[in-house]
Amino acid sequence: MNESPFSSESAARETAGLLMDIEAVLFRPEDPFVFTSGRASPVYVDCRKIISFPEVRGRLMDLAVALLEARVGRDAIEVVAGGETAGIPFAAWIAERLDRPMVYIRKKPKGFGRNAQIEGTFAAGKRVLLVEDLATDGGSKLNFVDAVRQAEGEIGHCFVIFHYGIFPQSEGDLAARGVSLHGLATWHDALAVAESRGYLTDQGIAEVRAFLDDPESWSAAHGGKTSAEIAAQA
Repeated sequence: MNESPFSSESAARETAGLLMDIEAVLFRPEDPFVFTSGRASPVYVDCRKIISFPEVRGRLMDLAVALLEARVGRDAIEVVAGGETAGIPFAAWIAERLDRPMVYIRKKPKGFGRNAQIEGTFAAGKRVLLVEDLATDGGSKLNFVDAVRQAEGEIGHCFVIFHYGIFPQSEGDLAARGVSLHGLATWHDALAVAESRGYLTDQGIAEVRAFLDDPESWSAAHGGKTSAEIAAQA
């Protein structure tokens, strides 16, 4: 019997539901989260919680591999690289399922010994998949992409469990470097599942949707900073 073809929409809704089940996805429109950057948000995701739930992480890794096989192709992945630190466990589980070597990439060289930024090894020209837990604006991914290329690896794909899906630069900046971003679910998927489960009031749904449509204005209107202000303070 042939297996059903991979459905991105079905996988996205299942992922969002699983993340809600373990309270890795939270909605708080009436009392917004304010992140370290200063951005205000009615939503919060913590993919690090996944590692503590074996059944959920197993299912998510199954979905991850199915997505990668459908969009990238198993043969196009020769090495799996986890980004420090949250991407490392997910890279390990994906590498195990794909039967591929794994490495991990530091945010910066460790500063002593051989001053390595990549731990583990691969031959020049190997095709590397970058794995992280989530993608917001995509900025942190560029550092890892550069590290792979400096090590003479080829990199054209990045995978995340959760992609915010509301900051165009998250995909645009990576695309400019020749890298495609793949994620199992976005905030739009999470809101659809929350709405179907009755997690939010009509007002709560409207607030979250307003944030997703214009996160910059929503943050500013709720005491938070915009991307421009965050960049200016960096």
